[in-house]
Amino acid sequence: MDITDARAECNAVLDAISRSVIADREFLETALLGVLARGHVLLEDVPGTGKTLTANSLASALGLSFSRIQFTPDLLPADVTGTHVFDESEGTFDFTEGPIFANVVLADEINRAPPKTQAALLEAMAEGQVTVDGDTHQLPQPFFVIATQNPVEQAGTFPLPEAQVDRFLVKQSIGYPDADGERELLQRRLGRTERSPSIDPVLDGDRVRALREVPESVRVDDDLVSYIADITRETRTRNQVDVGVSPRGTQRLLEAARARAVIVGRDYVTPDDVKRVAGPVLAHRLVLTPDASVDGASKAAIVDRVLESVSVPTLE
Repeated sequence: MDITDARAECNAVLDAISRSVIADREFLETALLGVLARGHVLLEDVPGTGKTLTANSLASALGLSFSRIQFTPDLLPADVTGTHVFDESEGTFDFTEGPIFANVVLADEINRAPPKTQAALLEAMAEGQVTVDGDTHQLPQPFFVIATQNPVEQAGTFPLPEAQVDRFLVKQSIGYPDADGERELLQRRLGRTERSPSIDPVLDGDRVRALREVPESVRVDDDLVSYIADITRETRTRNQVDVGVSPRGTQRLLEAARARAVIVGRDYVTPDDVKRVAGPVLAHRLVLTPDASVDGASKAAIVDRVLESVSVPTLE
């Protein structure tokens, strides 16, 4: 699949999701970055803004298997990964797959489960496999997690550990629709009998796998490589930041910039690609100092100031 075909496939997926979800195109593109860059997406917003619908619509448009895990305080790790069940007729223990065994997994309200259960996703997100009772099981490919969470100040939530937050390629908020968007939402509801809309598949598993290969062919000049490294290194020098972006985050910024280039139909990365994805890719990876946290410092604003302070290369 070449860049032109990949862009057409991306536009078809985004158009299909737009028929189901009332959201900015930029938000939908950010969610699609996770698919193209082989990462995972974290959506944080108040209930009822369309996070679950976005995940379900994305899975349907891609033509992939979908599984939803509702995270609750009493959810156990085995409820996510699966467990061994004794077969009396054979006298053996057989592994029963958990809901993690799907192409697209919605970890709904992930921060309502305790850290032990949250951690059940770590190996799956990092390596595409799960280990249960010493046995390793490969997950279906492609594998992609969309996690949703309510704002941490709401009751009954457990903030995600920094190590797990760092596993997400991007973090984004869908926000409330504007007045026109909310009216459009109501008009769509009047036009159907079902409460939630449904969309037809645009791609299938083979085409999604081919699509994910395309960003690897996108050219990144040496000046852009240095620019990406300078941005992440600058996050570690800020007075308000206790822990800056990790080397993993540096790689994810590169991968997201390449994916962004594919979405807009280019076979090379520009500084604008890096700037467009820097906020969703980097902000959630910052750990602020206690004073900055008390003062209500914005991680997104810190990333913006970093981008302003780093010299932008000129492409020839």
